Amino acid sequence: MDFWGRIGRIKGEVVARKVAGEDLLIPIRGRLADMQRIFALDPVAAYIWSQLDGSRSLEVILRGVLESFDVTESRARKDMESLVRQLEENGLIECEADPVLRPSHDS
Repeated sequence: MDFWGRIGRIKGEVVARKVAGEDLLIPIRGRLADMQRIFALDPVAAYIWSQLDGSRSLEVILRGVLESFDVTESRARKDMESLVRQLEENGLIECEADPVLRPSHDS
């Protein structure tokens, strides 16, 4: 599956808050905040997080990063891929193939 063609969405319970000017993600486990796994987001990462609503591909989100921030495409791709993989590994998001682009098995 093409990494950039996948659709990303927030998975599970995560509280996003701005504290003292810093964007934080706090995973919720059961009824408690998992304070050992708080994620601090820089402005680009906060933008990416805000776009992970299940309606856009990672490529579309990347294009938004390039339009909104002063960053080269190669740097944005590298950093965004690293962020997305870290969020996936920690169970905060899930990414799936775009259903429009997914091959049909009904032939």
